[in-house]
Amino acid sequence: MHRIGILALLHESNTFVESPTSFERFEQDVIVFGQELIDKFATSHHEIGGFIQGLAGSQIVPIGAYRATPAGAIPKETWERIVEDLLSRTRKAMPLDGLLIAAHGAAVAEHARDADGDFLSRIRQLVGPDLPIVATLDPHGNLSSRMVTACNALTAYRTNPHLDQHARGLEAAEILTKTLRREIRPVMHAEFLPLVINIERQSTDEPHLKRIYEIADRQLENPKAISNSILLGFPYADVPEMGSAVVAVTDNDPELARTMAKELYDAIWESREAMQGVLIPIETALDQVQFEASERFCLLDMGDNVGGGSAADGTLIAESLLKRKIGPSFVCIYDPQSVEQCQQVSVGANIELRIGGKTDQQHGATWACQVTVKSFHEGRFTEDRPRHGGISYFDQGPSVVVQTTEAPMTILLTSRRMVPFSLNQLTSCGLDPWSFRVLVAKGVHAPLAAYREVCQRFLRVNTPGSTCADVFQLDYRHRRKPLFPFEKEF
Repeated sequence: MHRIGILALLHESNTFVESPTSFERFEQDVIVFGQELIDKFATSHHEIGGFIQGLAGSQIVPIGAYRATPAGAIPKETWERIVEDLLSRTRKAMPLDGLLIAAHGAAVAEHARDADGDFLSRIRQLVGPDLPIVATLDPHGNLSSRMVTACNALTAYRTNPHLDQHARGLEAAEILTKTLRREIRPVMHAEFLPLVINIERQSTDEPHLKRIYEIADRQLENPKAISNSILLGFPYADVPEMGSAVVAVTDNDPELARTMAKELYDAIWESREAMQGVLIPIETALDQVQFEASERFCLLDMGDNVGGGSAADGTLIAESLLKRKIGPSFVCIYDPQSVEQCQQVSVGANIELRIGGKTDQQHGATWACQVTVKSFHEGRFTEDRPRHGGISYFDQGPSVVVQTTEAPMTILLTSRRMVPFSLNQLTSCGLDPWSFRVLVAKGVHAPLAAYREVCQRFLRVNTPGSTCADVFQLDYRHRRKPLFPFEKEF
């Protein structure tokens, strides 16, 4: 029986965010070892759940997992503490026959900007050149040659919103177990495109990307093809690796791997103009909401995309909705100070709050408004259906529901930043998502997996902020050149 280790180190680092990702942020999300790792992920829709299920018949060695909600770059001390801990635990778990690693691909440490490459390379150095390593990646990763060199095979999620994480975990486990049984010998080839795919264009359900994935699916009909992946890239990590890439894995056929990767490269490059964003200003979006009065809308706040590391306390769309008296509407805002202020009064009290705009100056000013306190909540909820991120347990901290007095707007104030990946965020606080005509979700594509059960229309709104969809507004200092669309001549 093969001894297979499981490791995970998952973080999406936004280098345009002022607040660093401290060790405390990992503590607030996931730090688990041994049996606790199995208990947390075995029944989840996460890739680690796929690892566990796919390793039936092998001896699973659950080494450790670290994950934090996207935020700023990781300080050197925090990164080294985490990596050295996982290295130490891996060393103690040896001998191993193979490793499955859930990585991300867009982690950035202050001293190691290709943080995933750093982590995977150090694991490879520890276990030696012969032990098979198969890793999963988020397609929002910025692939590096170090990641490719460190692993025998890489596979990235094929959907955005990410609904196939469990399937990719199963795939990774199958590749590893077949490798150990000598049924296959994986060889891998990567191609790096000089291209940034705008975040607004990264939905895999839309024609410009769907066509690329259809090509990728056809490639897998070749019996020598094991896997292929498209890395869409993460434009909010200002690193030389930032941009799109493709990976192909074959059974001991390097020429086929190169051919597959080149075909995907060419298909993406030929469609590069279609990969640039469609940017809708706030007022234009609200004009459409008012014009199509019979539809229920979800307004996606791209500049304050919590899943991309943003502040979660942007106020611009909420203020504009209130000024136009469009509603009933809903917005969630991270504001522990306002939560604490509400806790000083009782349900039914009218109170003046200064909401949001407190993390930085990028996402709108603090918003003064009169509200009625409606209810208090502990902020914990679960999700048992496939949703973006594969997360089952959420904790947004003590939360309060308030309603503005001058227009029909409901605001959920939280004391922790929370990604809008589950409608249970609302229902756990006694809110009926179907009771609102407009719901604001601080994301781009991830919220769709949940919110399309409620909303007929989605508008991606070009708001300013640390996740602004207009890449020309971001101050890049480390990106490579040339890189389309910044440079047009190659």
